[in-house]
Amino acid sequence: MNTLRIADDFRVDPADFTRDLAAIRAVREPVFLVEQSVPPELEWDELDPLSKHVVARDLNGQAIGTARLTPEHRIGRMAVLAQWRGKGVGEAMLTRLLDQARDLGYPAIELHAQTHAIAFYARSGFAVEGEEYMEAGIPHQNMRLSLTPREPLLRKSPAQSAEQAIETLESCRATTLALLKAARHTLSLFTRDLDPAMLCNEAALEELRRVALSGRGADIRILVQDPTAALRPAAQLIALAQRASTTLSIRAPVDEIDLNYPSGYLLNDAGGYLFRPIASRFEGTSQPQAFGRNRQLQDSFDKVWERSEAPAELRALKL
Repeated sequence: MNTLRIADDFRVDPADFTRDLAAIRAVREPVFLVEQSVPPELEWDELDPLSKHVVARDLNGQAIGTARLTPEHRIGRMAVLAQWRGKGVGEAMLTRLLDQARDLGYPAIELHAQTHAIAFYARSGFAVEGEEYMEAGIPHQNMRLSLTPREPLLRKSPAQSAEQAIETLESCRATTLALLKAARHTLSLFTRDLDPAMLCNEAALEELRRVALSGRGADIRILVQDPTAALRPAAQLIALAQRASTTLSIRAPVDEIDLNYPSGYLLNDAGGYLFRPIASRFEGTSQPQAFGRNRQLQDSFDKVWERSEAPAELRALKL
């Protein structure tokens, strides 16, 4: 039986083409322009600014892989630096892009596979279509994968789609747990002190462990404004982050605007959210599936995450 190896030396992050162009170039240029002699005018195109990109990074934050999902429902520009090949980087990026395609409701994904990479894509369910052809002087074949909408979409009811008011601590805990249970591979949390009242109970910690160990593409990111306040009440969560350090990351904002942000929220990859206008209180609103609001909050979270740092208080803590 094949055992899935959890990646322990890299991570895959969503990327913005303009903001992360240097990281994308640091991978695509040595792979495509140098190794494969692809002309620059063929490598960079008008779809790049319109596409969803991912960047794989090593533990030092250096780009080691990249890929994109175009508005034409096609995955491409899959590139991994030579020294990182065979370590699961490509699979992790492919998993992340397929998850994004499902979130966007794409019925199928196509790609132009270099013939030597056909087996790689076939492992994820892609099937060859048509005859071999040449592209940029390299043999290719078209491949296609039909996608099934996420299960929650099929069972969504009018009651589920409505925004729900959270008015008690018990309902906040229950909603938090429900969102954790619905997560497949990714979670994003913006907190004041790691929210021990909601996250530091056995049921919630078990769901966090499950997501952290859900395979390649697993990614839990937590922003905490006051790491010092979190040390004692959230010790169990911090211990989990130390044990699963490559798939559960904690950062602290450093910019004043982020430190003074009053709200807290939880986002999962099923389109759900829990938003509390005042992070120190439990009152708020939630929806199990609201992709627009989820994406709005996720975009804001990603920007804060990029300008935040691993808190020294947690790095030095021995549990």
